[in-house]
Amino acid sequence: MTQLLLDLKPEQAPSLDNFVAGINAELVDRLRALADPGGFDMVYLWGPPGSGRSHLLAAVAQAAALRRPTLLIGGAAAGADLHVAPGGLLIVDDVDRLSAEAQVALFRTFNSVRLVGLSLLLSGPVPPLRLGVREDLRTRIGQSLIYEVKPLSDEEKSAALARHALLRGMKVDPSLVHYLLRHGRRDLPSLMAVLDALDRATLERQRPATLPLLKEVMELQFEPGAEEE
Repeated sequence: MTQLLLDLKPEQAPSLDNFVAGINAELVDRLRALADPGGFDMVYLWGPPGSGRSHLLAAVAQAAALRRPTLLIGGAAAGADLHVAPGGLLIVDDVDRLSAEAQVALFRTFNSVRLVGLSLLLSGPVPPLRLGVREDLRTRIGQSLIYEVKPLSDEEKSAALARHALLRGMKVDPSLVHYLLRHGRRDLPSLMAVLDALDRATLERQRPATLPLLKEVMELQFEPGAEEE
């Protein structure tokens, strides 16, 4: 049974279509435009872990890759070379984790975006003023279009979970969704991962989705050695 929970990552590739926007609809529309070769904005989005920041960045990178030069990189992996061809899109996740040399490289990129026609999409866990980066870079980021990835309401999460179960062909009683919302983690990716694990458990055990089985699946998430997102 433990093996059922070793892969808690969403099975669908991140896209702007499978991101549950809720009150983030304006942000999603802005990101769709950013993937277009004619878009030359500088956008910074922030939110806590589990808010969907990385999903959105990966989705934009996927949407833009066939239309313009695109580079997606995590802050911790960024070095002094952040080169993107003119007209391209540079996407940097977790800017708060940039090394000193990468911060210099990103600052220089900010200074050249208009000259070479680049777009920038950056993300971090906090608003620009609270980022632990060099002051000149913080100022540049603060001049971008800034969006907070706002959390979904419980009603929106419930609808998203019900739709996710339907797409998987699962028969899930609404009471199970309500229990999961009350006792599960608050972020939607983790909640959907529990549904995925529950689905695998029902198939492997040839049992319907019941509350005792859901509780067993949720308990195993916190066992020592269980992988977490």
